[in-house]
This record gives sequence, structure tokens and C-alpha cells, in this order.
Amino acid sequence: MMKLLLRGLLPAVLPCSLLLAQNAPPPPSSTGSTLHPENELVMRVLHREPFKIVLTGDSTVATEGGWGPGFCATLTSNVTCVDLALNGRSTKSFIDEGAWQKALDEKGQYYFIQFGHNDQKPKPTVHADVNTTFQDNLRRMVRDVRAQGGIPILVTSLSRRNYVDGQPDPNDGLGDYAAATTKVATEEHVALVDLYHLSRAYLITMTQEKADRFDMVGHPDAKAENKSAAKPDRTHLDQEGKEVFGHMVAKDVILRRPELKPNVNVTSSLPKQAGDH
Repeated sequence: MMKLLLRGLLPAVLPCSLLLAQNAPPPPSSTGSTLHPENELVMRVLHREPFKIVLTGDSTVATEGGWGPGFCATLTSNVTCVDLALNGRSTKSFIDEGAWQKALDEKGQYYFIQFGHNDQKPKPTVHADVNTTFQDNLRRMVRDVRAQGGIPILVTSLSRRNYVDGQPDPNDGLGDYAAATTKVATEEHVALVDLYHLSRAYLITMTQEKADRFDMVGHPDAKAENKSAAKPDRTHLDQEGKEVFGHMVAKDVILRRPELKPNVNVTSSLPKQAGDH
């Protein structure tokens, strides 16, 4: 049946499915289907079956001040997008508090996983060492998603917007967690959206003043980032920031998982910023 299905695919679609196989883990020893389970899901998506995307992570993904809403807004009505990211969570606390199991219970087809902002903090309930626990937790999440037939997508942390010498602070510690996420993605054969470097490359083209247009006011998690009325919240996003960085994730993920492209509405460039001409 699957062989007949493959013969019926348009020539433009078949190379896409072959490309996707590069992201799939080594196939288990089994008989039956000629396709890896991940690519069976890909075929269903290519044939426009409805599917669900689940977003997990910290406050920089969550609905109040993260890129999640902006990303979900780019999707067609064929996709259900569920943003389960939570303020102040790390890989450790997201698992320990049962939030990860709740995400798995959604039975999504694609899981976006972005952590790092809180894993780097010293508080025992959230800290996850970048070289050990953090990577172990990401591997667990990847394997849990695959165990129930889903496709994981790792996302490196959104850059903070504190400028030093005319560019986002390169010593904020997030780079180490981004590198660790990239390492896990490579070793586990997982698609990676390197939002940390994408967002830094975008922010480096502007000044602190210009980047401050993305700052959120009154985010419930602002105190955890040591922000006050006199010190802007340069971690969380206002409405414009949600759209810009959500669009950034959408634009990049269709390069990593091409089967998603028909269900993602993005233009060839990032949304124009207010005040630009």
C-alpha cells in the first residue's frame, strides 16, 4: 500500500520526503512498512491531513511574552497549535512539575522544544547543568515524543536584548545552552531551529534603542529576570516582538521540515518593523 502511495506522489514531493529522511533516527529492526515511522507521518502531512503542533518551553515561548502566539498565527486552519510553554520553567522543572507529561498527553504530531533561559539559573528547582542534566533532559523529551509517534523539533533560546558595545551581550550564558541543544539535535538526528543565532543576527543590525521596541511591559515573570520600571524587560516580547520572532521560527522550520511549508504562511522576509521605511 505504501509503495503504491509513493508511486502516486508528484515528482516535486518525492525529493522532499527523501530530504526528511535525513532528520529521522536510524530505523528500528522490524518488518512491515518500508518507511520509518517519522516519514509515515510526513506522508500524511504532505497529503494535507490535519495535524497538531505542541509548543513547549519557558516564558520566551509562552503566550504572555514569547514567540509562540506569533508562530501559531502563521499556520493554516489545517493545523491545531497548542502553546503549553510556561513562565519560569527549565527542562528540569517542566518535567518535575508534570508539565511535560501534560504536553505528551496532547498527542501532538510535532513538538517544538525550547529551554535554556531558566536552566542556566542557580536556583536548585530549575538549574540543569549545560553539559549533563540539560542534555539528558532534552534527550528524554526527544525520545518520549518519538515513542508516541511524534516528531520533535529542538529550538535554541531566543536571545536577550541587552546590548554591550553595540551588540547583544555575547556573555549572557545562553550561547552555551544553545550549543548544547545543537549537540543533542545532531546526535539524535533532530531538526533544529537555531533561534539563538538567528535572533542575534537580526538584533545585531539594530541599536539598543531600536531593539527596545520589542520589550514587554508588565510581564509576570519580569522579576525573575531582575527587571523593574527603571530597567526594561529585554527578555520577553510585546505584540510586535511576538510577531517578528514567531515569524522567524516559522520561516526557518520550513527549511528544516519542508513538509510543513504548505501549512505555514510566511513571506520571504521578516515583518517590517514599525517606523521603518
